[in-house]
Amino acid sequence: MTSLSSSAAAARATFLPSSCRARPAGGRRSQLLVTRAAASSPKLPGGRKLRVAVVGGGPAGGAAAEALAKGGVETVLIERKMDNCKPCGGAIPLCMVSEFDLPLDLVDRRVTKMKMISPSNVAVDIGRTLAPHEYIGMVRREVLDDFLRTRAQKAGAEVLNGLFLRYEAPKERNGTYTVHYNHYDSSNGKVGGEKRSFEVDAIVGADGANSRVAKDMGAGDYEYAIAFQERVKIPDDKMRYYEERAEMYVGDDVSPDFYGWVFPKCDHVAVGTGTVTHKADIKKFQAATRLRAKDKIEGGKIIRVEAHPIPEHPRPKRVSGRVTLVGDAAGYVTKCSGEGIYFAAKSGRMCAEAIVAGSANGTRLVDESDLRKYLAEFDRLYWPTYKVLDILQKVFYRSNAAREAFVEMCADDYVQRMTFDSYLYKRVVPGNPIEDIKLAVNTIGSLVRATALRREMGKLTL
Repeated sequence: MTSLSSSAAAARATFLPSSCRARPAGGRRSQLLVTRAAASSPKLPGGRKLRVAVVGGGPAGGAAAEALAKGGVETVLIERKMDNCKPCGGAIPLCMVSEFDLPLDLVDRRVTKMKMISPSNVAVDIGRTLAPHEYIGMVRREVLDDFLRTRAQKAGAEVLNGLFLRYEAPKERNGTYTVHYNHYDSSNGKVGGEKRSFEVDAIVGADGANSRVAKDMGAGDYEYAIAFQERVKIPDDKMRYYEERAEMYVGDDVSPDFYGWVFPKCDHVAVGTGTVTHKADIKKFQAATRLRAKDKIEGGKIIRVEAHPIPEHPRPKRVSGRVTLVGDAAGYVTKCSGEGIYFAAKSGRMCAEAIVAGSANGTRLVDESDLRKYLAEFDRLYWPTYKVLDILQKVFYRSNAAREAFVEMCADDYVQRMTFDSYLYKRVVPGNPIEDIKLAVNTIGSLVRATALRREMGKLTL
């Protein structure tokens, strides 16, 4: 840490973001944007509407397509796999339910008890400071993604089942982009899909960590983690334990740089882990996570296995001309916590709103400056969150001794209150200076005690 205040800020973050902004309490967000098109933006010929391709139908793509369609933009969303189940813990903050008008039956479980478990199996219960109405929502990605895509379609977006292949940039300044894709349609009898293309004025790449849109625009590479998850159907009596509870395991055995999790779903639990530094050992870490949770998932049956890359930081380039990236394609997953669903949906909506505003509700052509407004606003709101969690991961995930200190720190009511306020409502939470100083001192004490314990244990094994 560079200062006492940054130490306290990182400590307050615990395992979830701390530096975000909430929408005002009460009332629904306006569905119509105040549009301010650039004076230089040319009107589209023949009275036609701006046409945008959204590549990818996850939370980022679904949210973008809906906002574009509602804003008067002709929208085409391409998704290659309509029943896609990404290996994702599926945790969403409370504010996302209201901000994105999610039906309550979309939330499988309302977690009010989070158990943090240290390398030595010391368990700390988190959630004591939650109000009666507060919870962390647990969703299944295939259910959430389908809901957002369907809602975008009802708003007027065209949803295509297909695989994006590449795009061709326009040859003239205000020309159109040509999108090439494989169209999947069981009626045409072509197993590999039928090659098709169409023209658009702009492209939103929401096609995940392996984004083909990012590759085409030369967005650059980034470091990524491998997430591995098993869905486990456990006996009803054991499922009752996880009714309102989730677990997070830390330690070199489950991951050298991340954590293992057991998150409850509708009728099963998701057991998983992830790593950046030791990708080849991911199955070994997964086995260790299962072993740590053995008593609570014993008798369970694995019903699905999932693996997927997860970005570790934003790409070097996120916009080029009238092409931009959102969600995982842009790299919007936080370190330490691995949160990405809210930021994906939020970035998709913010990008779409910038396009709607820049095009005067689809009547004018947008340019790169319109897309950069979305990037500037997203970075202004959320960049501190990514930096704080990056620091937090480097401090507390570097050794088992540091992880023991991390879990000990999580027992503090002040840490829990600050963490959950920040996570649930995505707002900046001002700290109490006196409490911050006490917390910083306690954090240092925890690190010292954990290091001393590690040294003593090392002597015993010699």
